[in-house]
Amino acid sequence: MKKIMSILLALALSVTALGGCGTQETEAEPATLRVGALKGPTAMGMVKLMEDAEEGQTETNTYEFTLKASPDEITPLLVKGELDIAAVPANLAAVLSQKTDVQVLAINTLGVIYIVENGNTIQSVEDLKGKTIYASGKGATPEYGLNYILEGNGLNPETDVNIQWKSEHAECVAAMAIDPEGIAMLPQPFVTTAQAQNSDIRVALDLTEEWDKLQENSENPSSMITGVVVARTEFVEAHKDAVDLFLEQYGASVEYVNANTADAAQLIEKYDILKAAVAEKALPFCNIVCMTGDEMTDALSGYLNVLYEQNPAAVGGAMPADEFYYHE
Repeated sequence: MKKIMSILLALALSVTALGGCGTQETEAEPATLRVGALKGPTAMGMVKLMEDAEEGQTETNTYEFTLKASPDEITPLLVKGELDIAAVPANLAAVLSQKTDVQVLAINTLGVIYIVENGNTIQSVEDLKGKTIYASGKGATPEYGLNYILEGNGLNPETDVNIQWKSEHAECVAAMAIDPEGIAMLPQPFVTTAQAQNSDIRVALDLTEEWDKLQENSENPSSMITGVVVARTEFVEAHKDAVDLFLEQYGASVEYVNANTADAAQLIEKYDILKAAVAEKALPFCNIVCMTGDEMTDALSGYLNVLYEQNPAAVGGAMPADEFYYHE
């Protein structure tokens, strides 16, 4: 009898122990996520998450945000392991995947790039021939996207136009201010910033529309994608629950920003990204999204394939492997 009681007690203790493990597995462990973004649409889409984090309303996740003006300032921090998650240009993510173990978590910005001018001389891509274009984003999505559109319209980017590369978008706006015939390639919200400084500046070409024209007869038409969110694979594997919670919270932040432009604009100014008045005007044109899973994979792989066919170096010399695309 004692032996039977001992066995039953042991079984009861085992069940209790197993039940305890089960409970621990369902509870997300606290994690701190170091997130980097650029002072543009990518950071604008994060502002509600930034506020929630500041107020301690992000459940088991805590966040440390780093905002920079240029991808050149964000990328080294990610490579050195000083950031866990970062918003970067779409093609740069693919380049990074050839050198660093990263995964893309989401598409965060669709096409936001425009050709603007002082005047009314540019009505088509062909009209850019012989012109000087101030631009930033060399070696990233803006350069390769512009090259694809120029070449698709019969122009050689090296000989038919004079592209003056700047390190930041703000420098392009400044260059236009002192050049009466200035033409610039700018993303939102910098288009709105430039127009606030000079009411004569107009949007001449929407590069997303020009991309779509070139893709009309493709078997699997792709869209222009500006930015994505990537994470170090090591961090993802160690903190999968935290990453999934981040995607949920980031998606909610994007939804809030798109649905509440006036309130979001106040947060954008609060976090020193952009003045609220400019942000409110620009937000409807920023194409801020949080696209994940299969939808992300299909859209991004199609976009990267277009760049790869144009110039393999644009995506790091080879198309990313399937493991590049994160799925919850």
